[in-house]
Amino acid sequence: MIKPLADRVLVEPKEAETKTAGGLYIPDTAKEKPQQGTVVAAGPGKKDEPMEVKVGDTVLYGKYSGTEVSYEGKKYLIMKQSDILATL
Repeated sequence: MIKPLADRVLVEPKEAETKTAGGLYIPDTAKEKPQQGTVVAAGPGKKDEPMEVKVGDTVLYGKYSGTEVSYEGKKYLIMKQSDILATL
């Protein structure tokens, strides 16, 4: 498993919506990049900045935050704790 260092967090993004609230299917070319996901792993934090998120938290992050990584067939994002906007 991937183990983030310092104040980094490993997030599994939520799947993009395939249908609108009205029942229309969204084509792959029109799907928006998800901005919500679940924390899978978190680093120990920095000496002067402890970790505020923990494994299992559902978080909101910026549209272009993090670096995409594939591991064992799944896609993840590695980002700094400061890239996380809120927890749900």
